[in-house]
Amino acid sequence: MPRQHTEPALHLDRSSGAPLTVQLAAALRAAVADGSLAEGERLPSSRSLAARLGVSRTVVTDAFQQLYAEGWLEGRHGSGTFVAPGAAPAPAEPAPIEPAWRTAAARGGRIAGPDGRPSRGELRARGLIDLRPGAPWVGSVDRAAWRRAWRSAADLPQDDDPDPRGLPRLRALLADHLRRARGIAVGPENILVTRGTGNGLDLAGAALIAPGDRVGVEEPGYGRARTVLAARGARIVPCPVDGDGLVVDALPGGLGMVYTTPAHQYPLGGRLPVPRRELLISWARATGAVVVEDDYDAEFRYDVAPLPALYGMDPGRVVLLGTLSKTLTPDLGIGWIVAEPDLVEHLARVRRGLTDRTPGPVQAATALLLERGDLDRHLRRMRAEYARRRALLIEYLGPRLTGDTAGLHAMLPLPAAEVAPVVAGAAARGVVVDDTGRTSHGTPTVHGLVLGYGSVSAAGLRRGCAVLADLLDRRLGPA
Repeated sequence: MPRQHTEPALHLDRSSGAPLTVQLAAALRAAVADGSLAEGERLPSSRSLAARLGVSRTVVTDAFQQLYAEGWLEGRHGSGTFVAPGAAPAPAEPAPIEPAWRTAAARGGRIAGPDGRPSRGELRARGLIDLRPGAPWVGSVDRAAWRRAWRSAADLPQDDDPDPRGLPRLRALLADHLRRARGIAVGPENILVTRGTGNGLDLAGAALIAPGDRVGVEEPGYGRARTVLAARGARIVPCPVDGDGLVVDALPGGLGMVYTTPAHQYPLGGRLPVPRRELLISWARATGAVVVEDDYDAEFRYDVAPLPALYGMDPGRVVLLGTLSKTLTPDLGIGWIVAEPDLVEHLARVRRGLTDRTPGPVQAATALLLERGDLDRHLRRMRAEYARRRALLIEYLGPRLTGDTAGLHAMLPLPAAEVAPVVAGAAARGVVVDDTGRTSHGTPTVHGLVLGYGSVSAAGLRRGCAVLADLLDRRLGPA
């Protein structure tokens, strides 16, 4: 086999005043230094290199001799010329620079990363009982209706310029749904279809918040709302709540917006009474602030009459956010903003500028579920199912619970010193629960567990409640 050699890229400038031998030696040094010629590699013969460069062989041999003397090259008898071992010292590595996302997180970047908790699927795979809030029971979704809706959506033509407000047909159906389910008299012109409440809140923030604006968020409250609004430049201002919800007469001054969950305050579970709702609307009129009403699980209530949505009390002051994530499944990714038509148009313009949209096939499938009555039937089934689950929760933990008259979660207040031991004790017995620490903007002022009964099976809920009841009786005594 013939010995192979490396053909370095070398350039000689005949217009330069420097001798060709000096130029060739410098070019070979640079090739070794930058790695083009590696340690131990064989160079072309002096004859072939001279021919390639169009110079005399003497120019090449003189350059080689200079580099032999400097230790860059070495000659091996009968083999040729090679790059000498250690000819090019390894360059000093620069100090590593942390990735931008790490440095942003270290200085408290506005967009929080994953919280590191295992997913619900992981917990199920490990045989654990998940009593964390925030998810519905998806096992009762009518599979035939689900498949029918998606097949129909797949047959529709594609839209090359989708309306940022959403499909007109779906907006009309949602308006009718809100009239029947929430008593809100609106038309399709009042609705913008979103990918859920998070997306809706983000669009509201993009359209209505300037960097540095003071935005009130319930304390304790929904942590993701704080994250979304802060990412839009808001200065988050904690607003106190009690067992009935937002304490309106204690709202801080200078707020341009306040985010609230009046149908079922998260996490304490209060339902904002009508006098406070009226007071909040009066406050918004007096201050010019926007009220963002998150109606996330208002379809579910137990042993209590429905309360009017804030939006219906003053559409000009309130932006209402809704979702099917709790009603049907988070997988669907459908929600809505309800607002006055001129604000809907403004939101649509902002949305188009952000290239944000709700996928057309998802909207079309949702429209069919509404049109055929599948969603209404599912909602009736789930109201009965969640009422049974809530009764089971009360059976085991009733005297200790608060905020259980609506929604898919209840609050279990505890002495501050008991929270961590109860969480750890439950985990040791296969039950995963959330505490109120995740819902606080700063140091928690309310202590206890936030118990979700939506995503766990009825059998799992019974076992989990039995574990918690036993733990609490042991640590605190019978309720």
